Amino acid sequence: MIPRLDEHLAALYRLRRFGIKPGLDTISRLMRGLGNPQDRYSCIHVAGTNGKGSIAAMLSSVLVRAGYRVGLYTSPHLVRFNERIRINGCPVSDADVAKAAETVEGIYTQSAPPTFFECATAMAFYLFAVKKVDWAVVETGMGGRYDATNILTPQVGIISNIAIEHPQYLGNTLAKIAAEKAGIIKRGTGVVTGCRKKKALKAIERAAGENGALLRRLGKEIKIRRGKEGFFTYLGSRYRWDRLKVGLSGDHQVTNAAVALGALELLIEKGLKIPEKAIYSGLSKVCWPGRLEIVSKNPLVLLDGAHNPAAIRTLKTFLENGVACRRLTLVVGILKDKQWKTMARYLAHVADRIILTRPEYERAINPDQMASYLRNYKHDPVVVPHVADAILLALNDADDVDAVCVTGSLYTVGEARVFLARHYRI
Repeated sequence: MIPRLDEHLAALYRLRRFGIKPGLDTISRLMRGLGNPQDRYSCIHVAGTNGKGSIAAMLSSVLVRAGYRVGLYTSPHLVRFNERIRINGCPVSDADVAKAAETVEGIYTQSAPPTFFECATAMAFYLFAVKKVDWAVVETGMGGRYDATNILTPQVGIISNIAIEHPQYLGNTLAKIAAEKAGIIKRGTGVVTGCRKKKALKAIERAAGENGALLRRLGKEIKIRRGKEGFFTYLGSRYRWDRLKVGLSGDHQVTNAAVALGALELLIEKGLKIPEKAIYSGLSKVCWPGRLEIVSKNPLVLLDGAHNPAAIRTLKTFLENGVACRRLTLVVGILKDKQWKTMARYLAHVADRIILTRPEYERAINPDQMASYLRNYKHDPVVVPHVADAILLALNDADDVDAVCVTGSLYTVGEARVFLARHYRI
């Protein structure tokens, strides 16, 4: 670690004590102080409940192979902060992080400090300008309308899908949540959505209409035809691409790919040059760790950062279809501000054994509390406080034909990756 990087990161993480403060005033001040770096490159803005990171990674992968210099901003990171800010798929260096942190710290005052996410967002937008990217693909942190990333004026906006999440901030109905996420839609831009729930989709359609934004909807203007062995066909408003394949596990990634392709189609219609070869290569070679990531085959070891009921349902479907013939052990660590009871119930139906643990994060739920709840569902989970110890127990008890899945939070998955990389060389 370079000199002072640890100090800058410590200062950055201390900002977490300010929690979440929806609004654009602070990020606007930071951007003005930095000379509005977000205006120096073209942007794609990705919102939604699940699939945002995967869609963003796909877009970055295609654009890089099309010859563009691409910044990618996502959250949270799995292991190191640097992962949040990528240039052409590679995390920025320690020196870059230190320089960006120092620059942003020089702008805000201690009397009016930003939140952790606002500071991280400012660092990303600053570095994208310093690195002279052509395109920035930016994932929202939470919601859309008042998310710090919404300082952008994108060429295309994306709303992946809508499910109940963060009701204390976004509302307690699909329509309210969709309206908040649709706040990223800017006047005269294009927007693509994979949302199919009627009330949520209606809110997105309303926002697009009010802003004069061209809307492309999965299942209407955009369609997919699934083939054998994971291949699929994309049928857009003007373009058709056959025998596509996405390099991420799970049937849901075909849906995510269709949304990403819808955004690329809009950009091509606007004149952006994207060779067909870049589309095929970018999708097939995309890498997005911690999302149905297979790190071992004997036994099968999966890492999946599903952290809300909708994502857990997707994981449950994958496990039921993909590992039904294996004895399955789940290693689960969830944050207490999530709908953990619903998530735990879904997982209880698919697991032969559950090991409950707790990532080293202040918002993590006590695994003993989860254990008490799950015993109501005829499960007798094992509680192991530390993620590394929980994984070690699961692996020691697993035969080559068994399966182990680590899930519940990206923080849990991140700690799992550190342990597995150190001891099993994943």
